[in-house]
Amino acid sequence: MKHRSFFWFILPTLSAMILFIALPIVSVAIQSLYIEHEQVLVVTESCGPFGCNETTTVDTEASAALQEEQPLGRFNGLGTYTNRAHLAFAEVGAAWSASESMSDFFSRLLNLPFYWALAFTLTYTFVVTPFVLVLGLAIAVGVNNLPRIFKGPTIFVSLLPMIVTPLVGALILFWMVDGDGVIGATLQNIFNDPSLSLKANTSLVWVMLIVYGIWSSLPFSFIVFYAGLQTVPSDTMEAAQIDGATKWQRMIHVVVPHLMPLVVFISLIQLMDNFRVFEPIISFQAEAHARSLSWIIYNDLIAAGNPLYGSAGATSILTILGVAFLLMPVLIRTWRDFNRKST
Repeated sequence: MKHRSFFWFILPTLSAMILFIALPIVSVAIQSLYIEHEQVLVVTESCGPFGCNETTTVDTEASAALQEEQPLGRFNGLGTYTNRAHLAFAEVGAAWSASESMSDFFSRLLNLPFYWALAFTLTYTFVVTPFVLVLGLAIAVGVNNLPRIFKGPTIFVSLLPMIVTPLVGALILFWMVDGDGVIGATLQNIFNDPSLSLKANTSLVWVMLIVYGIWSSLPFSFIVFYAGLQTVPSDTMEAAQIDGATKWQRMIHVVVPHLMPLVVFISLIQLMDNFRVFEPIISFQAEAHARSLSWIIYNDLIAAGNPLYGSAGATSILTILGVAFLLMPVLIRTWRDFNRKST
């Protein structure tokens, strides 16, 4: 394809990427360098027969004028990134100096809101992603080996978590683990503890969110692997079988290498989605025990009452950098494989 033709071919996609991805990211990055204006307060004194009282009110006109003069807010540079709500350089340094061991240091570090959210986000990402890959492939292989009459109903049931709206699915599991729900009541009867609650323990809440993450993401992995299994060369499988390879050996040495591009694809999608985990935390009302980076952004914009755009922008940029860092090894491996095949 000629360069001119290629340019006009990719121009619509490139324009959409610049308009809907690049420009918003640049806008968020700029906003993260500013913080909100301080409110202009006016102190008035009113006196009466019983003495004088001072009242403090917000001068809305002066505040509006200040906002109109500087719409983005006050320039703060990288101060938002280094404050206690984010990377907390000063607090991390103090924790390192005061810690007697690495475990003590990490314990102090998790008291900071950003690192607590980062710990849950990374745990969720690195547990859900491999489980989704392995279980998705296992289910795809199992369904592929079923008799034809059973494949249709089995595929439909396997895709139910994808069909159900994520919020509805999370609420269903939330009700099931409640003390009056099927899972919650069963666990109370098994351990003979009426006060046992999956919602009251941080570790159990994390496990519950991770289980939901695996359940909701599994259909995507399954359907991609199942489609990939239809392209495995039958000649190669038959040759391996004739050579005496077992089912496990054929799976490891024939099927998995053939599906490796799909493994990379699903890994990329899952890493991006899982690092941005948000809906389960809201649906399970688990903010007291589990917070993610995306939840911090939401809290800055909505739950804080007064939107903190600079803080939300800084967390957004840090989240984007985190996703890029996680994807880098996969992308480097893909690039090396591409160059190896090219040569």
